[in-house]
Amino acid sequence: MRVLVGGGTGFIGTALTQLLKARGHEVTWVSRQPGPGRTTWSELSRSGLPLCDVVINLAGENVLNPRRRWNEAFQKEVLTSRLDTTHLLAKAITKAEHPPRAWILVTGVAYYKPSPTEEYDEDSPGGNFDFFSNLVTKWEEAARLPGESTRQVVVRSGVVLGRGGGAIGQMLLPFRLGLGGPIGSGHQFFPWIHIGDLAGILIHALEANHVQGVLNGVAPASTTTNAEFAQALGAALGRPAFIPVPSIVVQAVFGRERATMLLEGQKVVPRRTLATGYQYSFPELGAALKDIVA
Repeated sequence: MRVLVGGGTGFIGTALTQLLKARGHEVTWVSRQPGPGRTTWSELSRSGLPLCDVVINLAGENVLNPRRRWNEAFQKEVLTSRLDTTHLLAKAITKAEHPPRAWILVTGVAYYKPSPTEEYDEDSPGGNFDFFSNLVTKWEEAARLPGESTRQVVVRSGVVLGRGGGAIGQMLLPFRLGLGGPIGSGHQFFPWIHIGDLAGILIHALEANHVQGVLNGVAPASTTTNAEFAQALGAALGRPAFIPVPSIVVQAVFGRERATMLLEGQKVVPRRTLATGYQYSFPELGAALKDIVA
């Protein structure tokens, strides 16, 4: 199939593109810069959707970039990088003479309210209690298409773990030095997914015609806490992992509002993802981390 990927040049997009090509699909990226196998957002705005069978949007500024202060300008950037690209692709799909078969958007489990007790599946309510949950609500609304000519899927992703980028990229050095440990209390849930499985769920959504609606892009081991994650990463590296990062330090680096993403968590289960027939390559944390740090 011909697959158009918005924001495909990043960590997740690179892994997805490799898997798509390995399965014989043809991939075009939408990015800011022109190049081989790419189209630009401005060209898409001018000329409309190129002929394709599936559209996937991964675009969005990294919310947890520690080099960026959590101020009004960065918040606007976080919003527009997601909403504008999604609006643009949804509008292009709606206007296309030959609309694609499927339209897939990756958002986040920040839709669900952090809780030490609640368990959330794809039908659980959320999306209206803070900046990030409201962002996911607006993001998914921006993707909604009229009619049923194009199958629509939303994948709400957890923390993506993989080699060479994502959350692990920032954690490895302190953990290798034996300075790793839980964040804050460590009791908060840590909804995670191996990058191979996130790419796999997107391929599954793309290729399986019965898949539609919301899927939770998290591993089935949803009871993992942050402390258990730190212990498992330390074990995979053969290092101790008992030095906690105090909440006050996290808030100082990321700002109080953004720090809640790290200091509080959600127990999220991929009930519908499993029901559609997706089979995880890395359902357990230990095996996932061993693969990543090997």
